[in-house]
Order: sequence, then C-alpha cells, then structure tokens
Amino acid sequence: MKGRTKIWIGGIIVGGIVAVALLADLIAPYDPYRQNLMLRLKPPAWDNGGSIDHPLGTDNFGRDLLSRLVFGSRLSVMVGVASMLLAATIGTTMGLVAGWRGGRAEALIMRLADAQLAVPEILLAILVVAAIGGSALNLVLVLGVSGWMVHARVVFGLTRSLRERPFVEAAVSQGATGRFIVARHILPHLLPVMSVVATLQVAQMILQETALSFLGLGLAPPAATWGNILAEGRERLFVAPWIANLAGAAIVLLVWGVNFLGNGLREHFDPRD
Repeated sequence: MKGRTKIWIGGIIVGGIVAVALLADLIAPYDPYRQNLMLRLKPPAWDNGGSIDHPLGTDNFGRDLLSRLVFGSRLSVMVGVASMLLAATIGTTMGLVAGWRGGRAEALIMRLADAQLAVPEILLAILVVAAIGGSALNLVLVLGVSGWMVHARVVFGLTRSLRERPFVEAAVSQGATGRFIVARHILPHLLPVMSVVATLQVAQMILQETALSFLGLGLAPPAATWGNILAEGRERLFVAPWIANLAGAAIVLLVWGVNFLGNGLREHFDPRD
C-alpha cells in the first residue's frame, strides 16, 4: 500500500476521532457521569436485552457507555498531542544545540539522552506519576519529559549532517549568526522528518496514558478515560464483556490510525519507498 493511501486512511480515522473529541458535548447522548442503577450492565443494542436508547450498553453504575467513550476520546487525544508537543519541543531544542555546537554541549546532552533511554519510558512514567499524583497536567509533563530523547537523537544526527552542507558553509562565510542559520537553513530541512517522528510518537503517548489510567495512576475514577473504562471492564469481563471490548477497540482504532498516518508520511518523504 502506497504512502498516499495510508495517509488518506490514517487521516480519515484520526480526523474522525479528533472531530468526535472536539464535538463530544454535541455527540454524546447523555452525561457520561450520570448514574442510573436501574439500568446497570445493560448490553449493547445488538445483544439480547439491549436497547437503542443505550446503543453501546451501560456500565456497572448505569452510565451510558457511548457517552463515556466519546468523552474519553477527548482526554486521549489531548494528552497524546500535548505530551508529544512537549517532547518534540524539548528534544528538538536539545538536538539542535548538540548538533550545531558540538563539543561539551553535545557530550552532555547525548549522554543524558543515552542515560534516560536506558530506563523504559513507561517505567519512568509509573514511578514519577506514583510520586506526584495523577492529573491531566501531570500526565502531559511526565510523558513529555520521558519522551524527548527520540526527537533529540533524530535532530542531532540530521543537524550534524546538514552542518557540513555547502549552503550552510556559504551562510557561515557570509557572516550569518548561528541562530539565523538554524532558523533559516536547518529547521526547514528537519520539519518533514520531525513530522513523521511526532506523528508516530502520538500513538506511543496514547498507549502510555491508557496504561497509566488502567493501572490507576492516571485520572482517578469516575473520570471518563479509555484506560479507566478498560480497567472497569476488566473487573466484569465475564459478566459484561462489551465494556472492555469496546474500550479496547477504541484504543486500537486510534493507535492504528495514527500509526497508519505516520507510516504514510514516512513513505511519502522517503525517496527510497
């Protein structure tokens, strides 16, 4: 499958979920936190005992599952994108400094990146969130700070390569400052590659946020997050399997769409494909 086709398919999936997240207040048929114990554990509309009033069924507290999944998409998209932007900002800045200045700055930054890469990101996130508590802001900060190394290493390698190009040497010979050269000549060449890295990292951030919420280290229940819904469904997997199945399907669809989009962008910008 060619890059453009993957971009279209991934873009439609991701764009649709982002639209749902932005329009959650208009799309969700019910308040995701409204409880009705008389309707607890109602199956989806296509199952025996289901009702079109709650097309995806209800959870253990009688809350509409469709509404909770719709609002859960908002948090997943927000945390995934915000943490990626933070990681990209830190990593790109560090990579540019290390690649352009070299010397001690390069040694310090790249050894710091190597040291942090030695610790699995999810383990570092678990340790930090367990210490400072779970909230949307804390999740973004933890995931962003734990994921900057990927951007730094990619930017560092590209910057070192571009620094030796004739157009950069010409700018230096004409007296251009380092900041001007980086902003005018280096960054524009980095954007296509960094857009691919950033897109692929969004999927990783979403999975890590879901894992933290699943482990009880994200937003505390009854927050409508896909990780919380998945954790609630695990406890009633044999009684109400649709809760965990639908939450898992939503997570898989979003991550699959983001990966498809990222791979499509990679193939589009890579002349070898």
